[in-house]
This record gives sequence, structure tokens and C-alpha cells, in this order.
Amino acid sequence: MSRILSEKFSRAIDKNGRRYYEFSITRTKWQVIPLVEVYKSQESGHLEKLTLKTLQKGSWINIVDPTPYELREVSSLTQVEPDFLRAALDEEERSHLDTESDSVMILTNVPIVYEEESYDTLPLAIILTKQFIITVCLEETPVMSSFNQRTARLFHTYKRTQFLFEILYRSATFYLRYLRQINKLSDEIEEQLRRSMKNSDILRLMELQKGLTYFNASLRSNDAVFEKLLRLRNSRSVEGILEIYEEDEDLLEDVIIENKQAREMVEMYSQILSQMADIFSSIISNNQNMVMKFLAAMTIIIAVPTVIASFFGMNVPVPLAENTFGFIIVIGIALIASIIAAIVFWKKHMFWG
Repeated sequence: MSRILSEKFSRAIDKNGRRYYEFSITRTKWQVIPLVEVYKSQESGHLEKLTLKTLQKGSWINIVDPTPYELREVSSLTQVEPDFLRAALDEEERSHLDTESDSVMILTNVPIVYEEESYDTLPLAIILTKQFIITVCLEETPVMSSFNQRTARLFHTYKRTQFLFEILYRSATFYLRYLRQINKLSDEIEEQLRRSMKNSDILRLMELQKGLTYFNASLRSNDAVFEKLLRLRNSRSVEGILEIYEEDEDLLEDVIIENKQAREMVEMYSQILSQMADIFSSIISNNQNMVMKFLAAMTIIIAVPTVIASFFGMNVPVPLAENTFGFIIVIGIALIASIIAAIVFWKKHMFWG
């Protein structure tokens, strides 16, 4: 995707659905920014950038957050069903596999990080035809960004099935990478919670749990798609479109293994975070009970002198009323009673857990 790093711009779309950006720092100008990119691998290992007008067999069409105009244009050029192209534009779409007479769509969920500790997944549609491979996503993701000029020698756009499996494998490795990050973050949060209970740390823990929930749902649905891909390898319905050779089968098996490993890690980390949250919740509840016990004990100890002083302060004849040292004696009685109450509560562990 083309990027403008030094200038602020605002997005606009004309009546045909084409997108434009208006620059506002050094000048005001309307300029078309392509968000449909076309690449083709060369035998030299170089990744050649093309356009829809110079589209060649074996090209990779990468579409990010497309407009209706762009979808119609790509559909017209590639003869792909518009529904296939629109499938990944629903954020809640689950992984699935669909086939048509001249194309196969594999919709998978890829991991993404929106902020430092906010993990989520996005649908990615990978469409194979007899001539092209097309990827569609709502946002630019780390998975697809990793296929660029620097890594061009590691993949070939004209080997469509192999490229498909490489995308799926890269997605699985990113799941594993983010899961390790989540594990590291949870350890840091645990250390901070051991030192002091802060709402911000508990909210961070909840955010990680939410990310793991998204990962778990996506990995489960991805696993079903990968198993279906294995069953399709000898199907005549995808002949000429999804051609799986021996090395491709090995790569697909690696994808399935990585995906299952990610699922196991998600389940383990989810259980750990859930137990951690339960433990700290119990600690908070226990600390609250300790505070209530301490306040109750202090209230009783303070109430003892009040009761004694109230007794000797009544407007009726009471003991020690005529005694010169009566006040001191009453103070002594109240002090001794409070000390006795404090000792009793101390032995009953009312001042600590």
C-alpha cells in the first residue's frame, strides 16, 4: 500500500467509489492513492510491481479496505465472484472454504495487534483462480506486510497453491509470536500485582484474556479449514486451481502442526490467566475481609472506654463519686479493659490475616 509519512491528509471518495486524499500542509492537491496492489515474482527473485491495467498471469492482487468501485474492477478483470471479494469485509466472518467452477476462496482469520496489549483477529480472504491469487482484508496486517521486496526470494506468486500455504504458515507463526508476547506480558502483570493491586493492572489482564478468547475462536475455525484443504487435494472440483504437490502437502502439514501448537498454547495461557484472575480476586476479597476485621476490632476497643465513661457519667450516685482519685481510677479501669480487649483480639488474629 502506498504511504505518505510526512504529510497530513484526509480521505474522500468520489461518486464512482474511487478514493482520493487531500494534502493540507504544503499544498492542497487531489491525488489518487492505490490500495489495490499487484505484484508478480520474477525468476531472478525480484518482486515486480504491476497495475490492474498491466495484469499478468501468475500475479498476486493484494486488496486492502476496498471501495465498491475497486471490487467491481477486480471482479471484472479476474472473473471472481463479487461475494468472494466481499467476504473478508465483515469483521465477524468466521473461517471457511468455498469453491466455484473457476475459483476457490479460503477465508482465514489472521492475528493483529491494534495497540501494545490489544490483540485481535481479522478475516483474510485468499482467492485462487487459474491465473491469479487475490488477497482481501479490511486492514493492512503484519502477516501480509511480511511478503515484500525484502522477502521476495522466499515466495513465488505464480506458484499459487504454495503461496497460499506460505500465507497460512506465516499467519500461524504470527499467532505463536503474539502468544509468547502475551505470556511475557502476563508475567509482568503478575509481578506488578504481587507488589500492589492496581485497577490498571487488572484491566490489562482482562485485555489479554479478551485477546486469547479471540485467538482461540479463530484458531479453531482455521483448523477446520486446513483439514478441509487436505481433503480437497484430490478433488476434481478444484482441478487446475488448487494443485497440491508433494512439497505443498508437507507445507500444509506444517501449517496444521503450527496451528495446533498455537491452539494448545492459547488453551494453556487462557487457563493460566483465568486461574491468575481468580487467585487475585480471592486475594482482594481476603484483603477486604482483613480490613473489615481490623475495623471491627478497633471499633470494639474504642467502644469499651466509651461504655465505662458513660456508666460513671450518669446523674445518679455511682461508685467512686466522692473519691478524690475517682477520675484517675475510672481512666485506669477503661485503659485496662481496652488492653484486655486488644489482647483477646490479638490472640484471635483480628489485626492480621
